[in-house]
Amino acid sequence: MRPLKHGYTNRTVGDGAIVEKAYEGPDAELRLRREHALLTRLQGRLPVPPVRAATAATLTLGFVPGVPGQELLDAGRAEAVLASCGELLRRIHGTAPSVLTEGAHRAGKVLVHGDFGPNNVLLDPDTFQVTAVVDWEFAHCGDPVEDLAWCEWIVRMHHPEYRHALGHFFRAYGGEVPPWPVRRAAMLTRCEALRQFCDRWQPNGPSVRQWQKRATATAGWQA
Repeated sequence: MRPLKHGYTNRTVGDGAIVEKAYEGPDAELRLRREHALLTRLQGRLPVPPVRAATAATLTLGFVPGVPGQELLDAGRAEAVLASCGELLRRIHGTAPSVLTEGAHRAGKVLVHGDFGPNNVLLDPDTFQVTAVVDWEFAHCGDPVEDLAWCEWIVRMHHPEYRHALGHFFRAYGGEVPPWPVRRAAMLTRCEALRQFCDRWQPNGPSVRQWQKRATATAGWQA
């Protein structure tokens, strides 16, 4: 088993046949239970990894082939990657929120991934078809703008040279795109939630300061 690239919150290792995800930080057991339940219920509805086993601290998943979306962005395929992300997000938001174990019956709300972006999408590098969307531990019942804005935030923050390709994402998603002030407010809300998460894990640690800086940068962005 070797560490997998692009893991941030948890310790994730794999051997080409399975992926083992050990949850760390605040609410680790709750996040594991949420992701385990969702992955089980989403089988056959959305492209997600199959669950092989679970313990109180670790989730074992079947390996799914595919290239992480951020690697394909860096390879210059932003338009295709973001169009696939938009199509996938439309499917996620169209999935009955009853797949959630809590908060599933709030009127006007949808299934929100909670950390949606090319960083959590695996794609076939030839067809750009999504093979899996991963990391469902922050999923909840909420507003579509949360995922729309966060995918945009990922591109603006980590791949700013491809900001121009975000139109492909929004067009593939379809429907009315919330105005920029609403999207930026959703980005700032998520940045603050992650700052609080890190502060619970390591009070006033470097990750807390990093999210403070990211929030300041986000507040200064223009449409």
